[in-house]
Amino acid sequence: MTFLNKLHEQRFDFLTQEDVTSPYDNERQALFYILSGNSDLFSKRNYIYDFDERCISIDCLDSDKVDFSTSAKALVRLGFNLYNGYSDDRTNPMDIFYSLDSSNYNIAMFATDLRFGMAITNEKTNDTELEDDYDLSL
Repeated sequence: MTFLNKLHEQRFDFLTQEDVTSPYDNERQALFYILSGNSDLFSKRNYIYDFDERCISIDCLDSDKVDFSTSAKALVRLGFNLYNGYSDDRTNPMDIFYSLDSSNYNIAMFATDLRFGMAITNEKTNDTELEDDYDLSL
């Protein structure tokens, strides 16, 4: 899995441990990847996700208890959508990606890859095995 930096990785590990997230739960991992990659969202994580009930707190998007920037709200909407398909009138690619800076864009893309099992790993393909499996002659 690719992280922005060591702090991002540590925060991700913290969230998955606090939630006791299964290593096979791509939905929660995608949400936690987003929350751990953005300092503002990480500091507001308890407004966004209920760790006792193990569920998202959709009301946070309209609550007066927590203030989100436009970019942060876009990331929260994406995280909720990747988590359980949540959608509202602003949960579409144009609205989500329009306001993201390069760092938040990278968070969004890697979280999407993670959710759909496309996260980049350190595994390498053995090219000789591929050549042996296929007849490459014309």
